[in-house]
Amino acid sequence: MHPYVAEEFTDTEQSVLRRYFTNLDGPVFALVNLPEVVKGALFARYSRSSKSLRRLFLDEFAGDLDLSGDASIDATTGLDRADELYQRIFYEYGDDSVAQLGGVHLACEQASNVLTKVLERGRLASYLEQSTRYLGYDKRLSNGHYRFYRDAQLLESRYGARYVGEMDRMFDTYGQLLRTLTEWLTRRFPKTPEDTDFVYRQAIRAKALDAVRGLLPASALSNLGIYASGQAYEALLLRMRAHPLEEVRDYAELMYEELAKVIPSFLKRLNVAERGGAWTAYLADAHRATAELVESWSTPHPRDEGDVVRLVGYDPEGESRVLEAIVFEASTLSDEQARLVVAGLDGRARQDLFNVYVGARTNRRHRPGRAFERTDYRFELVTDYGAFRDLQRHRLLTVDWQPLTVDLGYDVPEIVAEAGLRGPYEESLSRSADLYHDLVSEFPQSAQYAVALAFRIRYAIQMNAREAMHLIELRSSPQGHPNYRRVAHRMHELIAQVAGHRALAGAMSFVDHADTDLERLEAERRAERRRLES
Repeated sequence: MHPYVAEEFTDTEQSVLRRYFTNLDGPVFALVNLPEVVKGALFARYSRSSKSLRRLFLDEFAGDLDLSGDASIDATTGLDRADELYQRIFYEYGDDSVAQLGGVHLACEQASNVLTKVLERGRLASYLEQSTRYLGYDKRLSNGHYRFYRDAQLLESRYGARYVGEMDRMFDTYGQLLRTLTEWLTRRFPKTPEDTDFVYRQAIRAKALDAVRGLLPASALSNLGIYASGQAYEALLLRMRAHPLEEVRDYAELMYEELAKVIPSFLKRLNVAERGGAWTAYLADAHRATAELVESWSTPHPRDEGDVVRLVGYDPEGESRVLEAIVFEASTLSDEQARLVVAGLDGRARQDLFNVYVGARTNRRHRPGRAFERTDYRFELVTDYGAFRDLQRHRLLTVDWQPLTVDLGYDVPEIVAEAGLRGPYEESLSRSADLYHDLVSEFPQSAQYAVALAFRIRYAIQMNAREAMHLIELRSSPQGHPNYRRVAHRMHELIAQVAGHRALAGAMSFVDHADTDLERLEAERRAERRRLES
């Protein structure tokens, strides 16, 4: 059974779309023959729209393009000569770095939340994912189904009818609580004269969507835009082909089919048995053998109660290492000589050097140089899956996560409890847990689809101090989701108090520890001012 819903277009619409998209009916397709700025803007708008990318293009972008050109434009034009050149360079000289210089904008639609985390794991790519903060999941697809992944193995099993029924009920509860909570929030936070109706509605809706997103199952579908080089796509497809989840492996073939229409030369090794085939087998075998060995050693462990943010790895002399890197970069000294210089500095001199290097930061985008990469931190976290989704997308870090289960419990947002909706919220989560427990022994991978985003997951994040500055300042901003704001606040405290890196923590001057009621209100006000000024 094909789980994806094909979109319908008129003949006129098809004639336009055919010039710019590599197919008109599949969930994966590449963008071609468009200016780079248009592709970037289209993806940016995509992340906050409930429309498919092709429909969004027709409704909001096509009218601004000159469509009077040759309608026979074909994305494969010129590929034969380019392919010959690539083969000569790569096979004769062994230089595959050319694959870093050719990129593709690829739309990946109707992907489960489990799949999107796999798609976003690579560091050398750019991603924009549909946001649960701006888009409600209470609306159905064109075929009348709610937006969740219908795993073929589950549907064909004895659990098929129950899986669909429980998913429908989870989405029903989500929609009901979204409406009820939106009404309650308008009473709890009345509109002020300084805000327009639009700004106020956006802030209220974002608050409500943030509060109920935990009811969505991991099977909930998302749209994702990716821009990556040929080399990055090759690495991604190799990992996906080795993945234990069938959806991931099947989606890899959909992606390969579309990418091969645009950059076939960069993907040739994937289907060569002794190259891509051997690599995929290596990844799959190593993953499977490791899991089996670790499982044979596993013993029951106490369950964490509540959210956890632990600093489990750091260098006590990390600030000295940063100062040594500063001296090394700014001088002609050896690494050992730089170490001796720093060792001879008193506390005042160390702080002066640190302050000069950090400079006068006037916003969080002003970040000091790579000397901050000389020390790093490893955090172990247990948070709800929704917060994990937002933190996992940061690329300049190492993140490892465990399978999604219901074993670590869940959170009920304070605003949900305050509105008197704890009962139906927890009832929906209980159904999610019951379904997961019934599925997991027979379908250990697919059972993840049944887990609601409110359930916690354990993962580890390792990052250098420069990336920590970026992540913590960004994720602590007032418009952020309360769940990951708490994580950012705790990370900042641990760097200062446990690692003892007070100078590094102090340099993170745009960490916002203030409480806020309507997280998106000020951001919506700024956006409204920009709209009025433009």
